[in-house]
Amino acid sequence: MAKPIKRLPMLPAERALKVISGRWKAIILYHLFDAPRRLSALQALMPDITQKVLIQQLREMEEHGLVRREIFAEIPSRVEYSATRLGLSLEPILLALCQWGQHHADELNEMDRLADCIIRPRQAQDAHAV
Repeated sequence: MAKPIKRLPMLPAERALKVISGRWKAIILYHLFDAPRRLSALQALMPDITQKVLIQQLREMEEHGLVRREIFAEIPSRVEYSATRLGLSLEPILLALCQWGQHHADELNEMDRLADCIIRPRQAQDAHAV
């Protein structure tokens, strides 16, 4: 039986923002869109995040159904994190947020201060792989 989720806001937009809010959640999801990853692999991809914060963010996303944590019966035990179908459904939303952020920076003449979007449409990624 699933443990109860902390009370989330009643307004759908506020609920969505609450579930994906946090400095690292979008970046963690981005790295899980491609393949399941171990904690150490996620840390290597995001050297600026502390292990404590990474684990906290993963637990919150797991609680909200965005991430699955799988423990393999090996010695030593292996744990992998992957995006759930619900988590994967955020890919176009995160891409849209990235594009809006670029638009916002452009409007305020701050494009030179902006990093490139790391979220790309899956079709574009697949086309480059061919």
